[in-house]
Amino acid sequence: MQTQLAPQFANTPEGIEAARILGKCVHCGFCTATCPTYQLLGDELDGPRGRIYLIKQMAEGQAPTEKTRLHLDRCLTCRNCESTCPSGVQYGNLVDIGRKWAEENTPARPIGSRITRWALKNGLTNPTLFNTAMTLGRFVRPLMPNSIQRKIPLVKNAVLAKSTDPYARPHTEHVRKMLLLEGCVQPGMLPNINSATARVMDALKIQLISASNATCCGALKYHLNDQAGGLANAKQNIDAWWPLIESGVEAIVVTASGCGVMTKDYGHLLANDAAYAHKAKRISELSKDISEILPALQNELIALIGTEPKTGVVYHPPCTLQHGQQIRGKVEGVLSSIGIGVKLCTDSHLCCGSAGTYSITQPELSEQLRQQKLTHLHAACEESGADVIVSGNIGCITHLQQDGKPVLHWIEIIDQLISQKQTIKQ
Repeated sequence: MQTQLAPQFANTPEGIEAARILGKCVHCGFCTATCPTYQLLGDELDGPRGRIYLIKQMAEGQAPTEKTRLHLDRCLTCRNCESTCPSGVQYGNLVDIGRKWAEENTPARPIGSRITRWALKNGLTNPTLFNTAMTLGRFVRPLMPNSIQRKIPLVKNAVLAKSTDPYARPHTEHVRKMLLLEGCVQPGMLPNINSATARVMDALKIQLISASNATCCGALKYHLNDQAGGLANAKQNIDAWWPLIESGVEAIVVTASGCGVMTKDYGHLLANDAAYAHKAKRISELSKDISEILPALQNELIALIGTEPKTGVVYHPPCTLQHGQQIRGKVEGVLSSIGIGVKLCTDSHLCCGSAGTYSITQPELSEQLRQQKLTHLHAACEESGADVIVSGNIGCITHLQQDGKPVLHWIEIIDQLISQKQTIKQ
């Protein structure tokens, strides 16, 4: 797809990148078959190919409209289309550029929308505000609608309450050290995920350390069109992590795949920043989802847990892991190696509708996708006999919570099994 860049974009990094990405698209339409919003709405402009046309029009100088912005807003950025595309179109990067152009060249959003987006950008990424709101929310949780209750999870999950303290972390020194990306909402919403990860890694003789002045990965602001704010978050993290990287930490461990996509993209996003390009590239190289770390420690895990058959689980692979990071099969492999049967549901490649802040900004579409995903997950539970659903991203985990089967991070299952084995030995 040839693009004649408009003068205002011709010599800009964004324009050049957009033209390069657009040049790979061959209009085949394979992407529409795996686009969740196209499947729901049946509108070409609510699929990747249609959105690509809208971005091409802007690149060539056509003024965007509020309708343009709406179709780009409706995109989940699940990047399923990237997994499907035979031409390697980097749609995720392109849609970020298109959204920025549309935001800058359309009338201001309605006041309610602007307030919501401001609150999401500045509330969720501020630990003090967010944790205070989460604490207060837990007090009044029973009085709230189910849709809100899901976003205020109880600190202790019943499956884990007997074996672990969600705040307990080991303090043992180990020779091997890795950084842990704490995240902005995860410590307040589901603290056991990071704590469980630290306990598992401690059992594997690896110490997880945190940088106290690190912040949100930047994805939340960046994907809400505050790209400058998102990059500022990225730079703050690089500054916080760099001394520890120079001291020899092996990796940056990420337990929320949505954050992992962003940190792995630091090198790309800051490639033109002379002060940060080199460091950002190194951060991206060191960023690893926890599912990338544990396969190399499989023998040690087996020694701790054994391989005897255990209760199975149904696994929901997050889009940010399977499409954004192109990581597939690793979670299933780790769990299977220690005797846990893993079942995927029908259409496991499709988004659950969480997609960062999408469940807030596009609630109707998000809820349709959620119900569709839960139907398939429950069917997989019935077929396999599993009582627990697991995933690898806090957004998916909280979005899919319901009164029936609990939804956990898969690392919590491993933590529970190690704890049980240690209790038996004692």
